[in-house]
Parts: sequence; structure tokens; C-alpha cells
Amino acid sequence: MSYRYIYDPVALNEFKDAISWYLERSELAAEGFIKEVNEKLAVICNNPFRFRNTYQYYREISLKKYPYYIVYLVDEVKKVVVVSSVYHHKRKPQKKYRK
Repeated sequence: MSYRYIYDPVALNEFKDAISWYLERSELAAEGFIKEVNEKLAVICNNPFRFRNTYQYYREISLKKYPYYIVYLVDEVKKVVVVSSVYHHKRKPQKKYRK
């Protein structure tokens, strides 16, 4: 059974900020970013335990073409993937999990 996903409000703001940043530079890059995030979320929802457990209950996957991680938690009871962060690779790694 496939899971559904929701964004934590902080993660949604990070995602929107990244889209805005890419839109300032190139509409094509912004569209590519959105597409890749959506593709990764589809993969995560099909098998959320496939990707590495990095800290406590957090799991993450890195985007291929863009320097971002998708950090998420899995709620097995509700069958929901909670995206807790869309985190740039250059930011302080310890802050990925502090929300």
C-alpha cells in the first residue's frame, strides 16, 4: 500500500523559498526542481523505509540535480510520510532535524 505525504509548515516554507530562488534565475530550473521533488516524493511514498535512517526517526534522500535533501518521518499507523525539511546541502547539517 502506498503512503500519502504532507508537508510540515517549516518544510513547506523551505520548499517555497527554494522555488522562489530558482524562479529568480530561471523558470526552467524552478520547474525542474519542482518536478524532481515530486518524483522523489512519489518514490518515497511507494517505499518509505527504503532510504537511510539518519537521525532518530528521520530519513532522508538527496535530489540528483539539485543540492537539496528531503528529510521525512514515517507515520505507519496513519500511512503518512511527513516531510519535515527540504534542506540545502550547504546549510549546517545539524539543523536539518531541529524544527
